Amino acid sequence: MTQPAETDLPLLVDAPSEDVSGRRSRFRKRYFLVFLIPVLLFTGAVIGLYFQPPALQKFYALTGLQPGAGAGAPIALPAGMEMPQDMVETMLPTDVVGLARVMPRGDVAFVAAPYGASDARVAEILVAVGDRVERGAQLAYLDNRAALESAVFLAQANLAVRHASLLQTRSAVQASRDEAQATLDQARGTSREAQATLARTEELVARGVSTSVTLDAARTAAQEAALAVTRAEVTLARFSSAEIDDQPDVVVAARNVEAAEAELGRVERDLARGIVVAPITGTILDIHVTPGQRPPAEGVMEMGDIGQMTAEMEVYQDRIAAVQPGQPVELVANAIGRTLHGTVESIGLTVGRQGLMSDDVAANTDARVIRVVVALDPPSSEIAARFTNLEVIARIDTGAGKRVAQ
Repeated sequence: MTQPAETDLPLLVDAPSEDVSGRRSRFRKRYFLVFLIPVLLFTGAVIGLYFQPPALQKFYALTGLQPGAGAGAPIALPAGMEMPQDMVETMLPTDVVGLARVMPRGDVAFVAAPYGASDARVAEILVAVGDRVERGAQLAYLDNRAALESAVFLAQANLAVRHASLLQTRSAVQASRDEAQATLDQARGTSREAQATLARTEELVARGVSTSVTLDAARTAAQEAALAVTRAEVTLARFSSAEIDDQPDVVVAARNVEAAEAELGRVERDLARGIVVAPITGTILDIHVTPGQRPPAEGVMEMGDIGQMTAEMEVYQDRIAAVQPGQPVELVANAIGRTLHGTVESIGLTVGRQGLMSDDVAANTDARVIRVVVALDPPSSEIAARFTNLEVIARIDTGAGKRVAQ
């Protein structure tokens, strides 16, 4: 009787042990879910409010709520850039907010080294930052300019020689023509005199006063005079068949002049490879080189027309439908210390990747945006002229709602 009791004892002990282990395992999973669910809910809420997907934006637009302290658009502002309190308080869900870059009208022009400059270096810089220059003005000289100028001087001298040769050839042809005409006139006079002598001699021979020998001599002289006239006429025909400028010798000399002019034009164009000129009318914003350096790939200097400043704003593609030209825009930045104003001037035709990035690691850097150009009003343009490429926060009043008077 003792043996069965000993064999049954482990069975009675094992069953409660397995049940307790299962209970503890289920207890731990429940506690894990209790802690995990709030974390997931909080994370989803933060992400939803921060990035504001389209569905959530529509909800806020319908309810009139202003999440994120009044931000009605999905935007991640750079670290250290906070919207002013007055802008926050007057923000409407219909407003379109985005990052923008202050720039001159037409953007910044990068002045590159002239084409074909090869390994030339900067020899002299003729302007300074802040100077206003006209289009085509000389900004800098390269060290190959002296050699190119020598080629220009040589071509100018060669052209002068060719011009002198043309004048000489034209004068020679004119002189030869006049000489041939004089020779013809002389031959015709001699021929007339010979014919008169022949007539008198024939009359004398008929009267028996002169001999046949004299008559033969007169006939020979008349024939030679006639041949001289023919020869003079042929010689003159070479010059009188066309105008002086159409004479072969003159044409050849004129073509030599044209060739010399073409060569001068070529070396003058080559001279442009040693001079940096302004591509637009504007103000010098920055200079990237000093004398002795090679022109860098990013350009010798930067310039722009700061007389009229604009701002390039990036608007998310799902908000662009509310933006129209002429809508008022408000721009703020800590560096300026005041608010700028302008109007929507144009809206881009393509959707691209976001270019103005936030320093926040959680910001959406793969967003699809459309670029909107904002024209600043004259007072704001004058202030912004000193802050090219400054990043600002821009808010477009789409006019869909009225602001509450403060």
